[in-house]
Amino acid sequence: MIDDQDDRRGAEAFAGTEPEGPMAPRKNEPAPRAAGPDGVDESARERFDQRVKSSREGGLEEESEETLWQGGYSPKAMVGTWILCLLLTVAAIVATVMVPELPWLVTLIAVVVLWAIVASVYAARRLGVHYQLTTQRFIHQTGILSRRTDRIEVIDINDVSYEQGPVQRMFGIGSIRIDSSDRSHPVLTMRGISDVHRVAGLVDDIRRKERRRRSLHIESI
Repeated sequence: MIDDQDDRRGAEAFAGTEPEGPMAPRKNEPAPRAAGPDGVDESARERFDQRVKSSREGGLEEESEETLWQGGYSPKAMVGTWILCLLLTVAAIVATVMVPELPWLVTLIAVVVLWAIVASVYAARRLGVHYQLTTQRFIHQTGILSRRTDRIEVIDINDVSYEQGPVQRMFGIGSIRIDSSDRSHPVLTMRGISDVHRVAGLVDDIRRKERRRRSLHIESI
C-alpha cells in the first residue's frame, strides 16, 4: 500500500515538471500574426493604413481651396465682328443712296436684323459662360436662364494650349483648349479669353503643381 502511494506521488511530480531542452516551449514569445486573405501580414497592413490616415489628417486634407482666376467671354473678342457689321451697314446705306429703286425700308430692316443677330450672339457668349480656376478645380458654368455647373479636377488636366487670330493678337485675346481625363468634358474650349497667354500659363502651372504635390504625398506614404 505504501509503495502504491509512493509511485502515485512520483508520477504526479513527473507530470508537473516542464521538459527542458530544444523541444521545450519558450516563455513570453508572441504568437505569429496571421496573414490576410491576400497573403499580406496583418501588422504591415495596419501600419500602412495608419500612415495613410495620419497623412490625410495632417497634410493633404488641410490645404484650403483658393480662387486664382475667374472670367468669361471678353467684349474685345468680337471687335472684328463689330467692325464687319459697321462696314456692312455703311455699304447698305451707300447702295440705297446710289440705287433709287432700292427702298429705304428694306435697307433699314436688313441693318436692324443684322445688328440684332450680332447682339444676340454677343449676349449669349458674354452672359452664358463663366469660368473659375481654383488651386484644386476648374469650374465652368453655362446657361443664362438655367445654369449648369461642371467641375474638372486640375490633376486630371493633361494638356493646355491656346490659339489667336490676327485681330485677336492685337487685343491679347484668344481661345484656350483644355484636354483632360474628365469623362463629361474630355476637351473644353474657352473662347474669347482676355490676356489669354497669362491665363493659359496659370492653368498649366497649377496643373503641374498639383501633380507634384500629389506625387510627393504618395511617396511619403
